[in-house]
Amino acid sequence: MVATLHHRGPDDTGLWEGEGAHLGHSRLTIVDLSQTGRQPMELDDLILVYNGEIYNHEKLRTGLGGDYCGTSDSETLLHLYREHGDRCVEQITGMFAFAIWDRRRRRLFIARDRLGIKPVHYWAHDGQLAFSSELKALLELGTPSIDRTAIRDLFTYRHIPAPKTVYSGIRKLPPGHTLVCQDGRVEIGCYWRPEVSSEISDPREAEEGLDAVLRVAVPEHLMSDVPVGVFLSGGLDSATVTSLVPAGTRTFTLGFDVKHRDEAPAARRIAEHFTTDHHEVRVGEAGLEDVLALLPKLFDEPFGDSGAWSNWAVADLAAGHVKVALCGEGADELFLGYDRHATQLGPSLNRVLGTVGKLAPRLSLTGRSIQRRSTTGFERFVNLICPFAPAQQEALLHPEILDASEDNAAWCFTAEWRDDLDVRKALQWTELKTTLTDGLLTRVDRASMAHSLEVRPPLLDHRVVEFALRLAPDLLRSTKGGPGKLVLRRLMEPRLPVGHLDRPKGGFNLPIRRWVKRRPDLLRGALDRLADAKIIRRPRITSFSSEQIWTMLVLDRWMTDKAVSF
Repeated sequence: MVATLHHRGPDDTGLWEGEGAHLGHSRLTIVDLSQTGRQPMELDDLILVYNGEIYNHEKLRTGLGGDYCGTSDSETLLHLYREHGDRCVEQITGMFAFAIWDRRRRRLFIARDRLGIKPVHYWAHDGQLAFSSELKALLELGTPSIDRTAIRDLFTYRHIPAPKTVYSGIRKLPPGHTLVCQDGRVEIGCYWRPEVSSEISDPREAEEGLDAVLRVAVPEHLMSDVPVGVFLSGGLDSATVTSLVPAGTRTFTLGFDVKHRDEAPAARRIAEHFTTDHHEVRVGEAGLEDVLALLPKLFDEPFGDSGAWSNWAVADLAAGHVKVALCGEGADELFLGYDRHATQLGPSLNRVLGTVGKLAPRLSLTGRSIQRRSTTGFERFVNLICPFAPAQQEALLHPEILDASEDNAAWCFTAEWRDDLDVRKALQWTELKTTLTDGLLTRVDRASMAHSLEVRPPLLDHRVVEFALRLAPDLLRSTKGGPGKLVLRRLMEPRLPVGHLDRPKGGFNLPIRRWVKRRPDLLRGALDRLADAKIIRRPRITSFSSEQIWTMLVLDRWMTDKAVSF
């Protein structure tokens, strides 16, 4: 099991075996590079395995008793747990997934950080419990049956949301939760669910407050005994992070041969503006076969976000220079920066057009567009964010998949949507609690750790998140149109090169539809195999969007690679 996770920690391997528990660890040395930082780590009757960083660990040490052997945050965590027990998580600032075995009490305690930056998978069966950072380690113990309800989830979310995995019985520990295993019982508890309000409505107060919390959070994320860099695109979010790191910090950018997707010139201006040690690599257009061969192997279960390729490529560049990199992920969710947020707030189609539009085939691009724009509120949110809208799923998926699934295909969104909030605050909360962790953060974690590179998102420091949740809706995005992330834009505009924020929102998307036009046999073959496996009905049309095509191609490739049958 430990050997399968070598890419996450190639610097050292540790094993601890005792009555009632075995623990293993693959170490990526970042803080305390000496042998005193090795894991599993013992303190009295406590044994720790831990993945992540505790940015306030030195401050925590000053209030804890006991003798220390080294300078690692792992050792601080053990002392913190010994003194405060399960409530230690409430004092931690950082990203983490850790497990502590108390051999005297024969009790296991597992915790995952508030935002779910670091992963935890677990498998409880036959009175035993196994856990790991990635599914591949658990699969060394055997291969459970496929959870057919998770297949429909893929068509809804492009990923499989916690607590599910694609395998029956194997679960993800949700963000901000703990797990206790004792006497053959497993108990899950939530320790963090922040408040949502609109108490900050004054723009000046908002800018000053955001500036203050960022000036604390970003420098703290530089804690390391090895070099730290920054992923720098041409956008606002990574520029914000770069503005708060020391001059001379290494920054990393991908340049693309396709001009309209190339953000390298804008990133270069930011690097020059903040005098970073800038590194850039230009990449040609990736090939469909190459990307399909790579991405499904990173995630161990179907994962339909093609943006993982750009994360993988920039991590490949950075890993040649540093072991740690900061990124700007999370700001679009916190401050409503996505284009879909503007569409969410736009007008609905009039009743006549909506009625006429319903005559369009449900699986057509026209039908999907009308399904999105003829609804409001939560229904529009679901139609906008799902690769296949619920009505399209009904037309595409095989009855055996539909019958096995929950009545509510959007169960994960339904659980978090808040009708009591302004729609903008409901968007902010739902994105934070759903798509962020199992989509964006999973993508970043697997793509970077494949290169043994730790990536830290300081804009998702829980103090930044809690501050953003207190902002009034008008400080996030106007209902009258225009860009999102208003308070962040107002804060950063004077600090960036003149005109930098006038650029259209960028981003990297693989040219999937163009690829498939060149190789239509790939999509046809995937559709045939998925139909033979009773995942989908045989569609009469093939005018799918890029994200729809990619979802089906990834599922087909995963099933082929894993030799999955139902």
